[in-house]
Amino acid sequence: MGQRFSQPSSRPSVSPGFLPSFKRSSSRSFNPPLQSLHPSIFATLRRPPAAKPNDFIPLFSDCVSAAAGRTQEYLGFQDPEHKFHPSPETLTQIFLMTYVTQSVNLNLPDAFSCSAMMPHQRVLLGADWVWALLDKPTKTLKVQIAVQVLHLPGSTAVESSAAGATAGAAASESVQMAQRESGHRNSQERLVDFCSSVGKDCYALFLFFGKKNDKENIYGVLSNNLEAAIGKCSRIDRTLIENFFKGSRYLHTPSGMMQAVVTKRKDDPLTLVIKFS
Repeated sequence: MGQRFSQPSSRPSVSPGFLPSFKRSSSRSFNPPLQSLHPSIFATLRRPPAAKPNDFIPLFSDCVSAAAGRTQEYLGFQDPEHKFHPSPETLTQIFLMTYVTQSVNLNLPDAFSCSAMMPHQRVLLGADWVWALLDKPTKTLKVQIAVQVLHLPGSTAVESSAAGATAGAAASESVQMAQRESGHRNSQERLVDFCSSVGKDCYALFLFFGKKNDKENIYGVLSNNLEAAIGKCSRIDRTLIENFFKGSRYLHTPSGMMQAVVTKRKDDPLTLVIKFS
């Protein structure tokens, strides 16, 4: 009486068609979960880092090192027959052209531009070229560094070359006008006047292509406060600028110079001594 139950076996049998039919029904009934509208934290971690204001500094340092190294080859050159002497103008152009070539290869001008001065601008402003830190979205100027190259004095080749360059420049009417505008001021004073008229974000950088006790290296004095020396001395000249080396125990690198410039508080004075080679 009643329903009979068979004893279940320890290994129940499975119908041959069970697994295939299960796969088919599973594929029809499976619904993948909806993706979240909010990004995963891991996707956030994969985002590229935002550009920093001083990302250009290593690139600038590479460009200056290449330019200084190339110029050094000619600063230390000695012709056995004493017939060939690179002129100051040639040395300045070697440095500037090497720097520009390297900076273009590294796409640096978008963040840090370099503008060579025309002959009348060099006379009027006292600058061979101007470096400028740009605000990328607007291309507005944030910092300017006006550069003047100073060569070793006392060389006959240097003096004759400089005289020739001055005579050639005098043929230009615009240069003659600039010379009248500059008046009695020397080139160092004209550069300081230009920078002080712009403000504390404009620096005068004097590049020494060799010094009396070290003729094969390139040094620099950078300052946004040299106008303060006008009331303390008769004039701003090469001798005054060279005195900064005597009172300095530490020489900045080009990258250290730029780091100090971009991290300086607005309107603060800054004067540095740098070794570029």
